[in-house]
Amino acid sequence: MTTRARVRAWLSAAVTALALAGIVVGTLPAPQAPPQAQVGQARPMGAVPPPTESERTMAAERTAAVDDLLRRRADALLNRDLAGFTATLDPNADQAFLDAQRALFDNIAGIPLDTWSYLVNPDDTLDLTTLAAPAADPTATELWAPGVELRYALHGIDQTPTTRPMGYLFAKRAGGWYLRSDTALADLGRRSWQGPWDFGPCVVTATANGLVIAHRGSQPMIDRLAHELDPSVAAVSAVWGDAWPKRVALILPDSPVEMRALVGPDFPVESVVAVAIADRVDTAKHTATGQRVVLSPTGARALSAASLRVVLRHEITHVAARSVTVDGSPMWLLEGFADYVGYREAGVTLAQGAPDLARRVRDTGPPTALPDDGDFRARDRSLDLAYQQSWSIARFVADRYGEPRLVQLYRALAGAGPISASDTDDLLRKVIGLDRAGLLKQWQSYLRATLR
Repeated sequence: MTTRARVRAWLSAAVTALALAGIVVGTLPAPQAPPQAQVGQARPMGAVPPPTESERTMAAERTAAVDDLLRRRADALLNRDLAGFTATLDPNADQAFLDAQRALFDNIAGIPLDTWSYLVNPDDTLDLTTLAAPAADPTATELWAPGVELRYALHGIDQTPTTRPMGYLFAKRAGGWYLRSDTALADLGRRSWQGPWDFGPCVVTATANGLVIAHRGSQPMIDRLAHELDPSVAAVSAVWGDAWPKRVALILPDSPVEMRALVGPDFPVESVVAVAIADRVDTAKHTATGQRVVLSPTGARALSAASLRVVLRHEITHVAARSVTVDGSPMWLLEGFADYVGYREAGVTLAQGAPDLARRVRDTGPPTALPDDGDFRARDRSLDLAYQQSWSIARFVADRYGEPRLVQLYRALAGAGPISASDTDDLLRKVIGLDRAGLLKQWQSYLRATLR
């Protein structure tokens, strides 16, 4: 992969007053499409003969034909033309694939789309000599597997279309080129991205500041999310400011399988209730594409109203700040700031929201170091402690220096990304007048006074 998304689990705090028990939330920074595996492309040492004029002509004609096929497929989907859509499918394809494609056409009907198109990369073609049956159809004149990307944009959400990889296999017959499969290339290292529409009919609820995308049978949870979405955006903007699109897509999958398809195969979907994702981030241009907040199909439904409110504000903070956040920035700052915004209007004391930290301060004293990035990859209670510490640091900065200074610190330090210890100290001094040692000392004193 060009970038492997890091799991960032959120605070799991036992807060009796607000029933904020057992919450684990995460965020994925800027996952990008994995590079397509070049299976069977190895060649022996020596010169590779250039293609002949005839081969170049045939390749150009093939690319143009498949480009046209995918253009017709996209137009038919956008224009709700089922006959035109099915005409692009290989009539000899596996029946399960044909049924799934017709279901996809129906399922996506309610999704508000500004863009839906495909990009073909003939230079990223797979060698199909090892393709397994039934995809390896001997009745086809030719099979072709170029690189293909889906390019789509949700209306009112995506200012710039986002792209996703599609593992498409095409077949040529007497009548022209057809789409034969979107799963046959999986064993060759190329998988098709799946959206909510690949898992069932989509139900879309629009609010002033975004969309809730879910499936039938989830109306009570859809109503809860729609009720909280706009106030959550306003709460984040009250801290972060208005310099972000203030439009958010919430997606509620029906199963862990669907959630994993949306957030990535390596993400521990069983241990989170929500995750903020993005496809690509350009911090130089302050843009992020494909931002979504994906909720657990089971965990989110179990949250109290107060818990859900904190979770959404935490994740939407990541959405708002994503375009200025460089991957590799200190986790204690990224997650602590998101927790600060999430809890800001919850009326939760530090002792209530950080019980493990409070217990440690009472029993053995404050932490002797700022949380390390490795602490956020733990799988035990030390993970909870890392998030509680991070939240307490953000609260300390806001209480001591004011909320605007906390935002300034985030923009300065998160915008710098992975920097040296001395550069980190310089940025800290510039914003709050303390280096890391000074921050640690003042934070320790704050914890003693607040959690005694």
